[in-house]
Amino acid sequence: MFKRMLVPLDGSKLAEVVFTYAKELAGRLDIEVILLYVGIPTLNDFVPMHHAYIERAAEIVRRRAQQVQKKTGIKPGSKPIKARGEIAEGYPAEEILRYADKNKVDLLLMATHGRSGLKRWVLGNVADKVLRASKIPVLLVRTGIPEETVYDKWPQTTLLVPLDGSEMAESVLPHVEALAKQRSTKPINVTLLRVCEPPTTPAYYAPELSEVPLNWGEYMEQEIARCKQASAEYLARIEKQFKDKSISVHSEVLVGKASDKIVDYVQKNPFNLVIMTSHGRSGLKRWVYGSVAENILQGVSSPVLLVKPQ
Repeated sequence: MFKRMLVPLDGSKLAEVVFTYAKELAGRLDIEVILLYVGIPTLNDFVPMHHAYIERAAEIVRRRAQQVQKKTGIKPGSKPIKARGEIAEGYPAEEILRYADKNKVDLLLMATHGRSGLKRWVLGNVADKVLRASKIPVLLVRTGIPEETVYDKWPQTTLLVPLDGSEMAESVLPHVEALAKQRSTKPINVTLLRVCEPPTTPAYYAPELSEVPLNWGEYMEQEIARCKQASAEYLARIEKQFKDKSISVHSEVLVGKASDKIVDYVQKNPFNLVIMTSHGRSGLKRWVYGSVAENILQGVSSPVLLVKPQ
């Protein structure tokens, strides 16, 4: 599924947090890597320095990816990883999107902050613009990511997949499968998660509720029980699809506000990667953040792969 990955850099050490993910994904999935530095035209005197920087970065990723290939058991005669550096001039977000489209890139890997160095994971201007307009999946890695969630530091690879029952949310499943089947010397486990949100207490009882011989508390308990049962059955169906393909998977059903519960779950159970669509049930066609996706981006330290719903 993934054949060519674009990794934008700005020359800062903070942005280079993506190197670990670039070499792991390239080495495990045999993906070609392009590292892109976008410069400002008025700073042409620095072009030679930028070329030296991006070529050095490409060599680092290529060498480390080849080490990952060997460690994970690359087949004899397989082609070595391709990694190269490129320079572009213009506004970063626009050039990143243009380059990705022109060169048939199918995965974008970005740090959420580079030069800015902000500690909170509030999307920087470049990442924000890229996310809003990108037609392809974007993997965001937070600068200053905790050690326990770094891809090559965890004793096993853990992937969290929040779902809401919609076909749009399920558009992530092929991407999850591809990542779950990567070459690895460690277990790869997938967790499917669905959150049941309690009914909103009405300001007054609607006529249809007045005919129900239950108080609001009993009605809410029944609705939550129905949701939990339906969610468990739904996730069991998705689980079977993965298990039939020999992918290790289990499910969780939580109750509460979706974004809060997902953030809390990730904080208590660090994941190597959270994989989700920017919209599920909402059905919006444009890739503008839904409230759940936006809250998760701001609330978790684990990397997040956002997939545009088809």
